[in-house]
Amino acid sequence: MSRYRTVMRVVGLATCIAGGAAGVQAAPEVLPEVVVTASREVEEAGEVMHSVEVVEGEEFVEKGYRTVPEALEQTPGVSVQKTTHGHGSPFIRGFTGRQNLLLVDGIRMNNSTYRGGPVQYWNTLDGFAMERMELVKSQGSVLYGSDALGGTLNVLSRGSGFEAEGPGMFWGGTGFYQYRTNGESQVGRLETRFGEGGKWGVLLGVTGKDFGDIRDDAVGLMRHTGYPEQDVDFKFEMLVDPDVKVTLAHQYLNQDEVYRWHSTVFNDVSWNGTATGTFPVRMYDQERSLSYLRFEGANGEGFVQNWSATVSYQKTQESEHQDRSPTDRRLGVVEVETYGLDVQMESAVGGGSLVYGVDYYEDHIDAVGWRTGKDPRSQRPMADDSEYRLGGVFAQYRRPVSERFELAGGVRYTRAEVELGKLWDGAMDVSARDEWDSVVFNVRGLYRPSEAWSIYGGASQGFRAPNVDDLSGNLTSRSGLDSMGSLDLSPEKTWTFELGTRVENAAWEVGGAVFYTLVDDLITTVPVAMGSSTVVSTNAQDAEIYGVELDAAWRFAGGWTLSGFVTWQEGESETPLYVGGPVEEQWVSRLSPLRGSVALRYDAPDERWWVEGRVIAADKADKLSEGDKGDTQRIPPGGTPGYVVASLRGGWEVSEDVSLTLGLENLTDEDYRIHGSGVNESGFGAVIGARVGF
Repeated sequence: MSRYRTVMRVVGLATCIAGGAAGVQAAPEVLPEVVVTASREVEEAGEVMHSVEVVEGEEFVEKGYRTVPEALEQTPGVSVQKTTHGHGSPFIRGFTGRQNLLLVDGIRMNNSTYRGGPVQYWNTLDGFAMERMELVKSQGSVLYGSDALGGTLNVLSRGSGFEAEGPGMFWGGTGFYQYRTNGESQVGRLETRFGEGGKWGVLLGVTGKDFGDIRDDAVGLMRHTGYPEQDVDFKFEMLVDPDVKVTLAHQYLNQDEVYRWHSTVFNDVSWNGTATGTFPVRMYDQERSLSYLRFEGANGEGFVQNWSATVSYQKTQESEHQDRSPTDRRLGVVEVETYGLDVQMESAVGGGSLVYGVDYYEDHIDAVGWRTGKDPRSQRPMADDSEYRLGGVFAQYRRPVSERFELAGGVRYTRAEVELGKLWDGAMDVSARDEWDSVVFNVRGLYRPSEAWSIYGGASQGFRAPNVDDLSGNLTSRSGLDSMGSLDLSPEKTWTFELGTRVENAAWEVGGAVFYTLVDDLITTVPVAMGSSTVVSTNAQDAEIYGVELDAAWRFAGGWTLSGFVTWQEGESETPLYVGGPVEEQWVSRLSPLRGSVALRYDAPDERWWVEGRVIAADKADKLSEGDKGDTQRIPPGGTPGYVVASLRGGWEVSEDVSLTLGLENLTDEDYRIHGSGVNESGFGAVIGARVGF
């Protein structure tokens, strides 16, 4: 691979983006958007030194999203692969699954049992209970630790809003209902909040989901693509002092019988040459809960201006049931308890801002397995009675260099330890222990040629320590391959170089970024021998991934907005064809093809109604790795066909307490599949929503 040629190509594209943005003339300012995830500080979006995307809770409802992963579908640089409609794993700048970091209210959700490749974990959050979500692309290891190679998503849950209420007691709530004609799916949420204005508040929400089997024009009814889900969320907030706030929160989710449709007999129609499924049953049940207690405060007089301390407890249970044949039935169950601690402080030092702190997470893992005619100990999904500890110390300093230019630099030290209690070695249970540590850095900069225009960029290291699944996994991956862990693994490492720009004023929003990521010692699975159906984890892959992301919006003619985005990515890797075999250059697995979207929206002058038409298009995805070529149940021979899909949506505020939404999806009944997915997207259908306040 010619890395010099690649770097020059990226630099050239960056120059074009910056030059284009410079041609946009400033207009009156708009109300600035505020984000917190990129720097662990509250800051205006125009001051952020990273590529950040925000999805508001209101937008989640308006656009008819079903899941948190789906809410990223219209984000530059992101492609959402769906093994089935109950899963959903965003590919962020070429990385997916456990190589992206998921946070809830700043608390780490990734645990040491997360599997490689596309996974379902990001669909274990209730999007209808969130206030907003913030995605920071490519960066995160300095501030948030292991796993943040492709991106860090922070899902911020809704609160009681007691601080905005006037003196005295308050009470209110919302009822929401959504119906989808394709699949006859139903979602309902009931939410109430109460408390004393300016002193304390409580939010309690309950969401029920019953997703039906969806239909596609070519495949027909895809049986067992639906599933039920139940969610509960609670948050208590109180000011114990004018400058100190305490938050106690709890979330719970339960999903049952989420089928991996592509590998089952219900996938009985070949789509563009894909293989049909063979398993009578392959489904997941998933249960997750999170509880946390947080103290946070501000002290304008002392050395520490802002601080927070959070203790958390999480419990997850994941079970997979496979009936491969009447004589081969399997069950695997993994239960994880995670204890977490996060302490963060902010101080003004030497004319700049210093953010620093410590975090620590400890997993306790129980795993059991069963298979017809086999010793149950040999069928555990991963090592039983195991512990995994991940701790770190971080600091990041930001300081103005001149009136228009700021620099930031950060460092983190991380230590990971694992104790595998019961690991089957083919004859008996054994135990194992290992540990790793790592130091990573970042250097970022922000230059503001004008009030409306900013240019940002820098270099950031990323890393991911091997987890319990890497080391001891015993699962089925891709299209029925047996995937095994390995004890001989090292951390993954990346360097990402990024240059971006944004212009925002009353009439225009223009943004763009180019990135170039070098990957070393990527943990991937390769066949144990030529032609083998068993694959094993190994630090066998080096890669480079690069791309361009552009988005823009133009507000004109009193209420009209024209917006859109385009994403282009490429990536090559050096991977052995099998353990000890020859190394071959190939494309990075399941890279997003050229994708883009254009939308035209009208908002009425009285803001009582709106209507939006959108077209999303993707080119054919034919840059396939060897693993992609063998994944015949999901990826057609020669690649996934391109598509053009149109939708029409609108909303009406009937009164202050009643609003309605209507979406017409896939207007032309396009037959399509997002690259790497195991299921086709829905054909034509309507999404009807109603919300009532009280």
